[in-house]
Amino acid sequence: MLPKGVNRQSLTEMHGMTDYRNHITIEPGKPCIRSMRITVYDVLDWLASGMNEAEIMEDYPELTQDDIRACLAFAANREHQLSTITSA
Repeated sequence: MLPKGVNRQSLTEMHGMTDYRNHITIEPGKPCIRSMRITVYDVLDWLASGMNEAEIMEDYPELTQDDIRACLAFAANREHQLSTITSA
């Protein structure tokens, strides 16, 4: 629960976190990075397999650190929404 008067957007800005909505687009049903063919799922899979941000950006130079962090923020937000729905 966030403190009174604080919303997720202001919390994101306060801590300099990436607002995923500036990076993630929905392309034919899949969340992608800036309308590219690289999906959020791809990035999450690479991170889960042990790749770090630098390795991903080396393999995919069109990606930025903010893009990768936006994928994590998107996943966190989606998990939060699912948790809220299932606990209701």
